[in-house]
Amino acid sequence: MVLLTMIARIADGLPLAATMQEDEQSGKSILEYQNQAKLLFRKLNNQSPTRCSIETGPYLFHYLIENEVCYLVLAERNYSKRLAFSYLEDLAQEFHSQYGKRVGTVSRPYSFIEFDTYIQKAKKVFTDSRTRRNLSALNTELQDVQRIMVQNIDDVLQRGAVLSELDNKALNLSMHSQKYKKDAAYLNAKSMYVKAAAGCIVVLVFLLYFWVL
Repeated sequence: MVLLTMIARIADGLPLAATMQEDEQSGKSILEYQNQAKLLFRKLNNQSPTRCSIETGPYLFHYLIENEVCYLVLAERNYSKRLAFSYLEDLAQEFHSQYGKRVGTVSRPYSFIEFDTYIQKAKKVFTDSRTRRNLSALNTELQDVQRIMVQNIDDVLQRGAVLSELDNKALNLSMHSQKYKKDAAYLNAKSMYVKAAAGCIVVLVFLLYFWVL
């Protein structure tokens, strides 16, 4: 079963479209997973794997990155990984054809919420194993889904936090280094002035000595 589908811009993690349904069996609010997805979007960048599956509780996030946009679905663990990525590929193709040129221009979250209509139609197709389209997707060899990286949501989010902390420490170190350079330059200049003043005093005393004589 597909519980959550979200689409977001990679550049800043801005959600562009989404649809969800509650899991009545687990009793957990799907909002918890939606918040995890939002955090995940903010961790992704152009160096992230373009296809990945991420474990979160009893479910799996599957995401696909195409044309600077991330397409993500939350599904039960027993849901076919091949179907999940075929579903994401279908969404990516349709979304790009409709909104591809406008993705970089919007600033309001869920600017393309009307895409939910297509998401609902596609979800019905890809969750009905009796349809020919699903059977075809199961048998296709377009991608080797077994090789798609599987990670844990806590590891992914924590790694992002650690990297952020390292960036902050590096920034602080750089600031301290620049301050040290300025202080060192100031002390060197001050030392030169002191030496020059001492030299002038010596010369002045020497001249006064000969003048008195």
